[in-house]
Amino acid sequence: MCRSVRSATRLLLMMTAAAISGSPVHADDAMPAGPVSQVDPGYRLGAEDIMMVSVWKDEQLTREVVVRPDGMFSFPLVGDIQAEERTVEDIRGDLVKRLTKYIPNPNVSVAITKVVSYKVYVVGRVNKPGEYLIGHYTDVLQALSLAGGLTPFAAENDIKVVRRVRGEQYAIPFRYGDLRKGRDLEQNIILRRGDVVMVP
Repeated sequence: MCRSVRSATRLLLMMTAAAISGSPVHADDAMPAGPVSQVDPGYRLGAEDIMMVSVWKDEQLTREVVVRPDGMFSFPLVGDIQAEERTVEDIRGDLVKRLTKYIPNPNVSVAITKVVSYKVYVVGRVNKPGEYLIGHYTDVLQALSLAGGLTPFAAENDIKVVRRVRGEQYAIPFRYGDLRKGRDLEQNIILRRGDVVMVP
């Protein structure tokens, strides 16, 4: 294991321990902040995410769009575009292809202005259970830290991540006690939008 991974894991464990001891941890830290450039280029959009779409030298085709609950957004001339589970570059390519019918060699740019769809939930024996709106990829330890850490009576080795895939729910085990001892670090998975971390 590289030194940077060990250092990052140690820092996260210290943050969670601080939360358990009663040090303040603010849920506001989970809100999207900072420049849009911090969004991972591979980020796949979800419902309610907001983008700025612009076509060079055409103010009528420069506007902010919101991904609807059906995973699509509307844009002049081309109609509805599928956005959910696609990257910004995928969407830009789609727009260029469709706009070419109306505009020769359209210069299109697409940028995420606000991440709203990436929500995870932490429930059970944590100090601040609830919904967390996160502007960046987050793993289980980070979510527990945002939720203020475990309460003294939490079953730290019986934590589960409940994930819904194509309508079916799966429970992924997470043993915090093992991670605290530096074992099985691979179980500290990146959470997907809609995941629920359950602490019994």
